[in-house]
Amino acid sequence: MRNILLKTAPRLYSGRHFVMTPPPHRSLASTLYPVALLLIAMASIQSGASLAKSMFPVVGAQGTTTLRLIFASLIMLLLLRPWRAKLTAQSLRTVIVYGMALGGMNFLFYMSVRTVPLGIAVALEFTGPLAVAIYASRRAIDFLWIALAVVGLLLLIPTGATNAGIDLLGAGYALGAGFCWALYILFGQKAGADNGVQTAALGVMIAALFVAPIGIVHAGAALLTPSLIPIAIGVAILSTALPYTLEMISLTRMPARTFGTLMSVEPAVAALSGLVFLQEYLSLAQWLAITCIILASVGATMTMANTAKPAVAAD
Repeated sequence: MRNILLKTAPRLYSGRHFVMTPPPHRSLASTLYPVALLLIAMASIQSGASLAKSMFPVVGAQGTTTLRLIFASLIMLLLLRPWRAKLTAQSLRTVIVYGMALGGMNFLFYMSVRTVPLGIAVALEFTGPLAVAIYASRRAIDFLWIALAVVGLLLLIPTGATNAGIDLLGAGYALGAGFCWALYILFGQKAGADNGVQTAALGVMIAALFVAPIGIVHAGAALLTPSLIPIAIGVAILSTALPYTLEMISLTRMPARTFGTLMSVEPAVAALSGLVFLQEYLSLAQWLAITCIILASVGATMTMANTAKPAVAAD
């Protein structure tokens, strides 16, 4: 689901590895250019998730995760040459945990979107990085962002026998993916401090090794279905290579706070992608819930950006 290259610079975390300051005087075109690239990157990621769902009937969410991570790791091997990374015993342990968190995040997210609309799954998953952002700030105003997030969750989770709501198991998978995302951010910060995006390539390889046994046991020989290979490569490109390139360009042209704030609208992009590609229609209450979580994410990002110390680039 997610862009698994640039997440060593976590989206809702202002202590990111790449903090660029744009020039003070910019034309309208130069200001809108990175914003447009970022929106295209988000659309690419969610389109990749929509495409991935077409593989579920053949290999399931387990096999889809396996194929996506395998092809993503091959792409990253070519692009980032992770064998150049210099690892100590301590940093290797951190990278392993980081990779396992990444694998768990992708696996649980795909398990979630089997039964939960894409936009809702992304909104629930966002509670992970939101929790990290609020914890890192811990100001009184953060209770407002917590309250907004709780309201969003209450609107999404069925609370009574007559509430149609969403599938509880699918929602649990999405929240589990959010927990893994939080671990991914925390350990990604440590793992990427020395080797930058090369750490992401190592993490994806570890994630593929972590998830592959589950996918092989579940899907078996179906993983080798010839018609699936182009789709799996497409998912890897849409969810990894293309958004990585676009986000990297955007990061060099806008402040970290702007980047994090814009990324907070991703649940809405996911909901629109689900509507367009998967005909997933949401109720008014569900749209309101997504809006609450987006506002909480934007608020937490801006609060933290105003209080955090400037970050130092990793490379």
